[in-house]
Amino acid sequence: MAEESPSIGRRRFLSWFLGTTGGAFLVSVLYPILRYVSPPRIPEASTSEVEVGPVNDPELVEKGFKIVHFGADPVIVVKLSDTDLRAFSASCTHLDCIVEFRKTKQLIWCNCHNGVYDLTGRNIAGPPPKPLTPYRVHLVAKGPGQPASVVVGKG
Repeated sequence: MAEESPSIGRRRFLSWFLGTTGGAFLVSVLYPILRYVSPPRIPEASTSEVEVGPVNDPELVEKGFKIVHFGADPVIVVKLSDTDLRAFSASCTHLDCIVEFRKTKQLIWCNCHNGVYDLTGRNIAGPPPKPLTPYRVHLVAKGPGQPASVVVGKG
């Protein structure tokens, strides 16, 4: 008698196929969820200062403010006059929305939930629980005939 090779039965093949398909489906659903839940690795700012631009930057002159990035954190730089510039964390302390400067009302405003901050960063209206984190601002002379540069630093 000739030796027959063992054959896989239909039931065993179907069980293997459905198990593999179910496992692949589970992995394809769980992987994006796990990637979404785990925070991305963003390096901290390796510098303690960030150059915003010249003091006569069109954005600072026309709108009265400019949003810059200090590492991963957004910072709002507010220009009240040529020598009075202030900088704060641009993330609202309520739900991390980006704030903006209202030039006509002379206040910092969060449009997500109508949070209001004064020009010292103190929360004065709306749901924000804490004031904005202040940043240090100073002007650096570039050279004769050139406008000074605005530099923002921590602390």
